Amino acid sequence: MTRVLRTLSVILLLALGALAPPGLAQVAPEPSASATVPAEIDVGVWEQEAVRAENLIAAGTASTAFLENLRITLANWRAVFLAAQNANAERIATLQAQIEALGPIPAEGEAEPAAIADRRAALTAQMAQAQLPRVTASEAFNRANGLIAEIDAILAERQARALFERDPAPVNPLNWPPALTGIADLMTRLGAEVTSQLAGLRNAGESPWDRAFFAVLLASAGLFLLLRSRMFVGRWTDVLQQDGSASPGREVFAFAISLLQVLFPIMGLLVVGAAVGMLHLLGAAGGALLGAAISGLVAVYLALWLGGRLFPANPAIAAAFGVAPALRPALRRAVVLLGLFFGLGSLAETISALDVIPLAARGVFVLPVYVGLAVALLWLAALFSQHRKDLRDGPDEGDGGFIARLLLGAITAMRAVAILGTGLAAAGYLSLAEAAMTPTALTLGLLGVLVVLQSPIRALYAVVSGQTQDQAAQALLPVLVNLVLVFLALPVLALIWGMRPEQISEIISRFFVGIDLGGTRITPTIVLAVGLVFAIGMIATRMLQGALRSTVLPRTRLDAGARHAVVAGVGYVGIGLAAVIAITTAGIDLTALGVVLGALSVGIGFGLQNVVNNFVSGLILLIERPISEGDWIEVGTTMGIVKSISVRSTVIETFNKTDVIVPNADLIAGTVTNWTRGNTIGRAVLTVGVAYGTDTRRVQRILEEIAASVPGVAKYPEPGVDFLGFGADSLDFRVRAILVDVNDLVRVTTEINHRIAERFTAEGIEIPFAQRDIWLRNPEALHPPHTASIAQGAMPQTKGET
Repeated sequence: MTRVLRTLSVILLLALGALAPPGLAQVAPEPSASATVPAEIDVGVWEQEAVRAENLIAAGTASTAFLENLRITLANWRAVFLAAQNANAERIATLQAQIEALGPIPAEGEAEPAAIADRRAALTAQMAQAQLPRVTASEAFNRANGLIAEIDAILAERQARALFERDPAPVNPLNWPPALTGIADLMTRLGAEVTSQLAGLRNAGESPWDRAFFAVLLASAGLFLLLRSRMFVGRWTDVLQQDGSASPGREVFAFAISLLQVLFPIMGLLVVGAAVGMLHLLGAAGGALLGAAISGLVAVYLALWLGGRLFPANPAIAAAFGVAPALRPALRRAVVLLGLFFGLGSLAETISALDVIPLAARGVFVLPVYVGLAVALLWLAALFSQHRKDLRDGPDEGDGGFIARLLLGAITAMRAVAILGTGLAAAGYLSLAEAAMTPTALTLGLLGVLVVLQSPIRALYAVVSGQTQDQAAQALLPVLVNLVLVFLALPVLALIWGMRPEQISEIISRFFVGIDLGGTRITPTIVLAVGLVFAIGMIATRMLQGALRSTVLPRTRLDAGARHAVVAGVGYVGIGLAAVIAITTAGIDLTALGVVLGALSVGIGFGLQNVVNNFVSGLILLIERPISEGDWIEVGTTMGIVKSISVRSTVIETFNKTDVIVPNADLIAGTVTNWTRGNTIGRAVLTVGVAYGTDTRRVQRILEEIAASVPGVAKYPEPGVDFLGFGADSLDFRVRAILVDVNDLVRVTTEINHRIAERFTAEGIEIPFAQRDIWLRNPEALHPPHTASIAQGAMPQTKGET
């Protein structure tokens, strides 16, 4: 547990240094005009350091602390070599361009002019000399990197070996007397330290009573902060959130005030510790115990705050995971119990590490702490199991819900760690038990903090955006912020579970070193620069599109479809230019990426050929404009109005008010009927039949009058009526009418039909319908003999009738 507390002390330093890998804070060596390694790199010193590291690694006798210091030194050298790999970059680029300007090297057996050959040889020699610092730095970088990897392997092996070391079993009664003896010796040592401190003060002519007054004042202030501050701050937060429906601003303020429930008690502990220190009565052992006690009480107060925020006493305030008010008090007590035994673990480890405590007694002091942690974990697991049962039986959340699955995993892990950790500690595997139980408690605390932060983050977003709590709960940005917090918590989790800070630093260092792609190193800084320049280019493109759409193009004679094509084309060109400018601005050589992009294009050609086909088809549609937004088109069985045209597909709104997404390739390769292309003139065609015997010329004249009188029918050319011929049941006529606006086709057709029906009724013209006469050749064959007798009046006799 001491190891974990010591590890947590570097978390803040790691967070502050997370933006730069170790050693990169040094000034990068400037490229020298001469073709030598930059002056900042002393090759001789590095060679001595590297040989010394190789000998120590080969011997395997160096201590862990020495290897850690050696690793830091090698990491600093590696950072310098990484920076030196860019030495003479401009000079090398210039020489490369000069060599390429001389043309290709002649083939074997061919000769080139002597002047060109001499110049090529001179430039090649200068190129080799200019590349020497880069080659030297690259070789040294790889050497340092390999040495660091070997040291990491040694440290990891030692850490694993220490993890499985077995101490004397604390359940063995033979180890109990040494523990009691150790406690007695500790008391004796503490008394001896106090006596020694008093003797030293008397020899110096001082007395602890000289500072007693100020020490009592400090201790009183510290005890007040320690014992009463939580109550006053708790009342304040209860007033702010008394009805559970506080405004977002009040919720953010209440959360900030609740932090004082931790800050004030910690200040009180520090003040009490300072008051005790003013008396100069404690020696080394007493000071260590006082520090451990303060650390343990800090853990308790953190647990008190975390339990109160996760499972508030006010039933009107929502609890974590939707816990019912009935379970909240027990959960708060379980969290505090977990924090209490975690703090006691720090005190027990400090006591067992003192030289007056025998090695056999270490487990006797630590085992009760692990038993207490196990009880707390099992209690939490039982309470969460009850809550999970309530979720499963409730109307809103089933067993397959996310919260239920999350709780199931946590419950299983807590039970397994509690049982396994206690068994390992009882068997003497104290380090292994500590590696299982202490990180589990810290992980639960860290996850609890992340859960607590969700509500104030949503409330803060609601305050900034001016939204309500319900709207903020559905927003994306708070979720992204929480995901970022989870990502930032990953290094802390790695430290909690035993990863060394040097390993975290190594991961961060490798991340900032980047990857080599096509001869170009891609680093996070380059990615950030590319994203920033591309975003600026996108914003400029959108502004230009907006200006064209609202100001420039409406003043031209272009129709709506052409204006849309121009705006879309400007957008695609702007995106392409923004991408090229962003890549080149970041210093990425496009020629170096040519091979990589060429290989990717082959895969894209096979895997995304349909997407590329639709993209190219979309560009053709925008350039040729066979269809435009607002056109009435017919594609296969789909007919409707073009709603939008993108680079991949076209959206058609049918007359049923449904959107049909048609791939652009279908519009280019298939047959498309555009009813409104160029103009809105169209034609309506109707057929009508009249009864045989009707005057056909009279019918033709009437139909012409009807068609000409309907609004929306063009006067020129005039409507036409055709006598199609003699149908099976009627004399068939066809009405042809040119429409001013084809969008009125349905309305005009309906109106013509109405007027035909009304006029034919008035004129006495009959519109026939199909009639069929059925003649039965042998009707008697349809009736059986007994049916015929019934028809003649003879009733058939049934059995039994007289």
